[in-house]
Amino acid sequence: MIKRLCGAGLALAVGVVVMVNVPSLQASSAANQGENALPLGPSGLKEIRTTRTVQPGVTLTRIVRGAKDPALRWTVEVAVPGGHTSPDPDAPPTVLKDRPSADEWAGDLERDGFRPRVEQVTTPEVADYAGGTLGWRVRVGSFGSQSAAKSERARLKAAGYTGTVVYTGWDSDVTAEGPWRLDVLTIDPSRFRGSLRASYGADLENIETTSELAEEAGAVAAVNAGYFVFDPDAGAPGDPAGTGVYDGRLLSEPVGGRPSLVVHADGRGTEITRYTWEGHAVGGDTSLRLTGLNRVPGLIRNCGGFADDTPTSLPLHDVTCTNDDELVAFTPHYGQRTPEGEGLEAVLDAEDRVVELRSPRGGPLPEDGSSVQATGRRVAELTDLAVIGESLRLETALLDPRGRRVEPVPGTDVLNGGPELVRGGRIHVTPATDGMVRRDDPSFYYGWAHKRNPRTFAGTDADGRTVLVTAHGRTADALGLSVLESAEVARTLGLREALSLDGGGSTTMVVDGAVLTTPSDSTDERSVGDVLLIMPRRD
Repeated sequence: MIKRLCGAGLALAVGVVVMVNVPSLQASSAANQGENALPLGPSGLKEIRTTRTVQPGVTLTRIVRGAKDPALRWTVEVAVPGGHTSPDPDAPPTVLKDRPSADEWAGDLERDGFRPRVEQVTTPEVADYAGGTLGWRVRVGSFGSQSAAKSERARLKAAGYTGTVVYTGWDSDVTAEGPWRLDVLTIDPSRFRGSLRASYGADLENIETTSELAEEAGAVAAVNAGYFVFDPDAGAPGDPAGTGVYDGRLLSEPVGGRPSLVVHADGRGTEITRYTWEGHAVGGDTSLRLTGLNRVPGLIRNCGGFADDTPTSLPLHDVTCTNDDELVAFTPHYGQRTPEGEGLEAVLDAEDRVVELRSPRGGPLPEDGSSVQATGRRVAELTDLAVIGESLRLETALLDPRGRRVEPVPGTDVLNGGPELVRGGRIHVTPATDGMVRRDDPSFYYGWAHKRNPRTFAGTDADGRTVLVTAHGRTADALGLSVLESAEVARTLGLREALSLDGGGSTTMVVDGAVLTTPSDSTDERSVGDVLLIMPRRD
């Protein structure tokens, strides 16, 4: 039975450690105000760290920094249209616009009886993005409660405006005094006798909560892992949106060189690297290039595929690129049925023999069988290659940054992520390289990277320990982290290498059957594509 550890059990009061619903919590707590204190808010904030042993070689450290700041308020952030002064007056409303558009919209609000304010938003420089001014936002009201802000939003809506209730603590204001709440799992391979592995559940195409996957596996701890398809219009919900290697099997292709987390069952040798891939359908002397693996043909979540993908072959986060001409392979791990649609599908048995040609494509696979689906112009190529009764092999391989083939072995898992946070012990944040910067849409970077959100990130320290971190967020009781703050926290925690995993509503940590994180989705704990599990020792 999964237990939920509510926010009240996480001790936000200054100077006390509350032990609620956390069995065998050790008295190793300390107020940390020295050089290892988290770089969040003003220096000198009270910081409480409580550590306990989850199992030999695995510790859980819970960090609470700061306390509720009375200077932080609730407000309404108003969507701003282009306006006649905008370079693109027909652009849809967004949170950030150019200054003239924001001023024009604020004038309209004032004439309708509201008291708006126009605020410039600037963001710090990171490794591959110069930062600077992202744009201007328009906000209305300053309230001591969320309910009062919601009432103002209702009044705005009645007047024809669109807005979102936000807490000013979610801005990346360095003067905010908190609180911040983090949970840190540390795996020391010198003492760890369990196993570290990833799981996607029964099949790739379905989503399950982190707590469900942990309970099904009998894990002592778990965190959510890589990005995945969430919207059915973007593909099959649950499909990893990037690299997915599970127990040595490549089941999802990388997104154009974005970073991945590589872990091994014994907890040793965890690393962060950037993979690409290659795949072929081989019949006789003929070889056809694959464009995808275990995903809906024509839909490339987070982009980063091939040159003829639209609108780009480069990574573009939370965007689904398209391509009408694809050749996508499917393994038995995908699900009960392959995707349906126009095109051709060659169905293979366990011996790699073609046993059926389906058009339209889609349906069940033979036991331990596989298939390859063609769409558009690739249909003619597959028609010429696939002959019933003849062999058709599906070959896939990861390629390291130097283009060399990588052959993961059983016990190795690779999970997609991004951006990088720390490299070689130095802050190294890569949102532009990894597709989080949209030159024509600064509001995306503002909401996704600049503002504070729940975050999950992972990495390794100088002693070779694997560290998994979740930061609570999107409440007044836990502000969350910006992407840059995540990097600063990771470095302060001693990580030499670190990358971001999926965050926001996906951020979840489970320990000993208790969900430690407070879900930020209104629907409670979010279902995810895959998770990272810490398994008990098997005698």
